[in-house]
Amino acid sequence: MPRATVIGLGKSGVAAARLLKREGWEVELSDGNTSETLLQQQQQLAAEQITVKLGQSLELNGANLPQLIVVSPGVPWDIPVLIKARQLGIETIGEMELAWRNLRALPWVGITGTNGKTTTTALIATIFQAAELDAPACGNIGYAACEVALSCSTGTETPIQNRSTERLALSEAEKSRSPKSKIQNCIDWVIAEISSYQVESSSSLAPRIGVWTTFTPDHLSRHQTLENYYNIKAKLLHQSELQVFNGDDTYLSKQGLSAWPNAYWTSVRGKDFLISEKGFYIEDDWVVEKLSATSAPEPIVKVSTLRMVGEHNQQNLLMAVATARLAGINRDAIALAIREFPGVAHRLEHICTWEGIDFINDSKATNYDAAEVGLASVKSPVILIAGGEAKAGDDTGWLAKIHSQAAAVLLIGSAAPAFAQRLQEVGYYSYHIVETMERAVPRAAELAKEYQAPVVLLSPACASFDQYPNFEVRGDRFRQLCLAWAGGGKLQYNSIFSSPLPNSFSV
Repeated sequence: MPRATVIGLGKSGVAAARLLKREGWEVELSDGNTSETLLQQQQQLAAEQITVKLGQSLELNGANLPQLIVVSPGVPWDIPVLIKARQLGIETIGEMELAWRNLRALPWVGITGTNGKTTTTALIATIFQAAELDAPACGNIGYAACEVALSCSTGTETPIQNRSTERLALSEAEKSRSPKSKIQNCIDWVIAEISSYQVESSSSLAPRIGVWTTFTPDHLSRHQTLENYYNIKAKLLHQSELQVFNGDDTYLSKQGLSAWPNAYWTSVRGKDFLISEKGFYIEDDWVVEKLSATSAPEPIVKVSTLRMVGEHNQQNLLMAVATARLAGINRDAIALAIREFPGVAHRLEHICTWEGIDFINDSKATNYDAAEVGLASVKSPVILIAGGEAKAGDDTGWLAKIHSQAAAVLLIGSAAPAFAQRLQEVGYYSYHIVETMERAVPRAAELAKEYQAPVVLLSPACASFDQYPNFEVRGDRFRQLCLAWAGGGKLQYNSIFSSPLPNSFSV
């Protein structure tokens, strides 16, 4: 029996281990961490004859080496053990590549980009579902890609229902017309949000349609240079049969036709700003399609039916519509999906309104560019909550937007002192270091009343790992605190402000 090792006991790693086990591999799963939750998973997987080693790193010593190593997305591709594995001739791939090898007979949409990819992925999946196609969103959103592969290999239905970011909330009559999953061909399309980490560890992944949303400096601590980061993402698009690009993105537009001569480009600014003679653009509140140099422009859907605000969401809309049309989806399904699409959790997600103040969760804004877009998309003046684990990048535009949009900034997490210094350097002094989300939410509500600010916005411009496992948990905590405040938790918070602030508390 061939041996495989999976690194990382997260959702992707567990799905990969189960898929390999089903394919007849002897599977060992390793994770350098240990916790009560991981110990429970260890016991559960042991019952499935999958060995789990916790609190220790993979070692490649002795003769009994694995023939395959599968890496979860969060594991760096260049750690010593993986370099050694490749030197020893051990095949090393990512979880996404493993899923691709099992699902390559199906058409894929692969969406990548620095910002915007989650919303674009969710909207694409929603449109495909409105067209009565079984098209789960997976990868860096929703389900691990290997979870989808598992559901197909067993002939069971894919787990796509009841996920608002992946499936349109159709009426009961419409749901009854949706096709059921089929054995050996259980879905129609795979809609995969693919991060640079996942592209990096996928050698043969080749989507039917590749989408590139934006490109700005990010993850440079892992990828080292901007050129490396670009080339990793470009690999996915080069291996895609059809390509869709955001033509309004400064970096991508500079690459232009010389780098991507056959791509479909988009622009919210109109036909005159299309980089090529084919693409999708906005004109007179319509998304307009032009599929070739000689074809007539054709209106597809009204932009104003999209409930999400901001020019960046119009760009996401263009790329989603372009993808749908290249996949052969009709206008009616596109219009239905866009009209009903609620947006994506943690990306400018409206949580509640308290005394006329909107609380908005933009926890997915994990870098300066995304946070700048968040500030530009809401009413001002805004009370901003920012901070976390800082990333490398250019903060100039973000700081300028704070100057023009923010009445006050509340700083949390390990980046708070550095952010405070940067705000001082640009002459902005209306900031408060509050350290935790528990302190930030009630203070933000008070400041919003004081400054008559219509919005409290969590848009961190940082990763979450200093205080939370991921940006979702951070956003969920913000949501909990906001709802507790709006529901009458004010007295608890006021009593806290009358005494020294604790490290944390629960409501």
